[in-house]
Amino acid sequence: MMALTRRTSWVIWTLVLMVMCTPITNGLEETNPLFWRSEAHDELRAALRSTEHNTNRAEAVIFFIGDGLGVSTITAARIMKGQRAGAPGEEAKLSFEDFPHFGYSKTYNTNSQVPDSAGTATAYLTGVKAKRRTIGLDAGIKNVSVCYPTTMNHSVDSILKLAKEAGMAVGFVTTTRVTHASPAATYAHVPERFWEAALPEEARQAGCKDIAAQLVESDFDIDVIMGGGRGWLTPYNLSDPVEPDKFGARPDGRNLIEEWQARYSQKGIAKYVWNQTEFDRIDPWNTDYLLGLFGYEHLHYSDDRAQGVGEQPSLAEMMEKAIRLLRRKNNRFFLFIEAGRIDHAHHLSLASHALSDTIALEQAVSKAVALTNDNTLITVTADHGHTLSFAGYQPRGHKILDKIFSDERGLPYTTLGYYNGPYNSIVQKSLVETDERPNITNVNTADSNYQQQALMFHLYETHGGEDVAIFSRGPWSHLFHSVHEQNYIMHVMQYAACIGDYLDRCHTADPTEGSPVTTPGSGSAFPRSMAWLPLVLYAATRALE
Repeated sequence: MMALTRRTSWVIWTLVLMVMCTPITNGLEETNPLFWRSEAHDELRAALRSTEHNTNRAEAVIFFIGDGLGVSTITAARIMKGQRAGAPGEEAKLSFEDFPHFGYSKTYNTNSQVPDSAGTATAYLTGVKAKRRTIGLDAGIKNVSVCYPTTMNHSVDSILKLAKEAGMAVGFVTTTRVTHASPAATYAHVPERFWEAALPEEARQAGCKDIAAQLVESDFDIDVIMGGGRGWLTPYNLSDPVEPDKFGARPDGRNLIEEWQARYSQKGIAKYVWNQTEFDRIDPWNTDYLLGLFGYEHLHYSDDRAQGVGEQPSLAEMMEKAIRLLRRKNNRFFLFIEAGRIDHAHHLSLASHALSDTIALEQAVSKAVALTNDNTLITVTADHGHTLSFAGYQPRGHKILDKIFSDERGLPYTTLGYYNGPYNSIVQKSLVETDERPNITNVNTADSNYQQQALMFHLYETHGGEDVAIFSRGPWSHLFHSVHEQNYIMHVMQYAACIGDYLDRCHTADPTEGSPVTTPGSGSAFPRSMAWLPLVLYAATRALE
């Protein structure tokens, strides 16, 4: 009897421990108030720890941009990530959402309420807000898309150049063309973002250069360049090595890939790669300069690449190779990383691809955290948002790409939709012919190439004008703390790394003291009565252009 009692007790305690150690599924834990109190207590403890600010100099800076990564995209991607793991999804987190410091960025361009990626890239990479469609130029230029002899006088240096001048290794990685708006702002100065491989002759005569030429002729050495856009660096008569039916986009006959190889082979071990196989062979310990162009145009969406389309490395793979190469050259480095195809998917109303590429971005961020230490400043943000939204009263765990059957007319609609976009033309056609929206009951809306419906027609869905989130960890990340102008981001990175404007004023109480950028009335010796003088000089300069 005693043995039976002991055996029974052992079984009971085993079952109790199993229950205690096994996660409760199906959301049952959420019915218990203790669950929510415990969740809040954990978050409160993390918040209290985050008040212990890291004020060391940032030895490395890694700056992620999710092009078009608005808040609604983050939320929807978070749900998709959770659902791919078999959970309801709403409770999931993207890796960077656990970063301790957070703020918002105001994205407008100086001449546009809703911005483009050129003006925003100029803001967050040069620290100066700019006009729409311009790259690396301040807002004082006379006209967009026109080059004057004085246009280049408005050039503003990127943080990559400032980091290089401070002795850091530098590079950038993108899933777009390396000459596209966002990466171009790391090195180029041009009044028209679309002058990637060619520009009007009058612009050339006035002293402007196309973006690809500026990349190869840059006045500072970029140690790592990876992305797409082979065709924008090669001449009209040269076929692509991977897609031989496509030819270069350059009318001047220059092969900039060969020019890059010739220039950098004189400086060290320079390697050019164009596919996954060649990429995998790159040894960071035996490479000084790396140019990787893995697509004739942009790189493939992450889901397509994962299914074997093309032979291209992932964003995380390119980022890891870049970190290892830069760190081998110099423990102090600056790396810019762009998940650029989130934006392209949104423009085509391809929500599935936009969310999947967001998840690919968060995987790269997670890898960056694992590869670096606490003295690395890592910041994740967007250049702008999009018109994506999701609505309805669907139940918890509803598939984010699925349909909702609650339309007053009995027709389903997708959880995700766009304010404007190309699919509206199909909607309008159906309304004209049947007085109803298209019936998508039997349509697989989870297909990666399904286009979400839009309220208004636009050939390409537009950007959104809302603020975007900033997530940051590492030295001085606590300086992201409220709603900021977008150009502020670059200044935080400069300040944390003690470069550029803050090279000689490293972590001072007043970083603007003695600075030429100090404004009248904010500690400057410049008389307030003379505050009108810069405006007069500016007007005179404009009149002479």
